[in-house]
Amino acid sequence: MIRIKLDVVMAQRKMSLTRLSQLVGITQANLSILKNENGKAIRFSTLDALCRALECQPGDLLEYVEDEGGNTVRGNEAEEDTF
Repeated sequence: MIRIKLDVVMAQRKMSLTRLSQLVGITQANLSILKNENGKAIRFSTLDALCRALECQPGDLLEYVEDEGGNTVRGNEAEEDTF
């Protein structure tokens, strides 16, 4: 799964949720969802705005961690030999 590390990057930059909301034009409620890792998706435009405001790279905000019980492909499952 992909983990969003917005809380970590904000703490490193000493940036408040209020200030980040003002800079990126996203409500505090929506940023809070991302910050608390409750989001299910993020738009590239949102990721771009966050990177600009926090002066970071997408990899600073996103981290891959293996799901508990092993990594599985869900949804449009592909057979192994099609990769």
